[in-house]
Amino acid sequence: MSLSRDEDVLGGEPRIDGTRISVRHVAARVIDSRQSPAHVADQFDISIADVYEALYYYYAHIDKMRELEAENEAAFERVRESSVKPKETVQ
Repeated sequence: MSLSRDEDVLGGEPRIDGTRISVRHVAARVIDSRQSPAHVADQFDISIADVYEALYYYYAHIDKMRELEAENEAAFERVRESSVKPKETVQ
C-alpha cells in the first residue's frame, strides 16, 4: 500500500493509491467521527494498514492538511453562496 497524488484525482490531494479515498477522508472518520480504524477500514474496504498509513501522513503533514481543509471549506462556501436560491413564497 502506498499513498499517491494525481492532479486529475481529488484535485491532487494525497489519497490511498488505487482509490479515491483521501487522507483527509480517513482522518475525518477516525478523528472527527471517532470511528475505530478497524471500522473505517471495513467501511472503505481498505486494509487497516492503509488507515494507519493515512493517519501517519495526516499528522506528519498536519499544516498542509489543515490548509487543504480550509481551502475545501472556502470552495464549498463559494458554491453555496452562488447557488440558486429558492424563490420566497408570498403569503
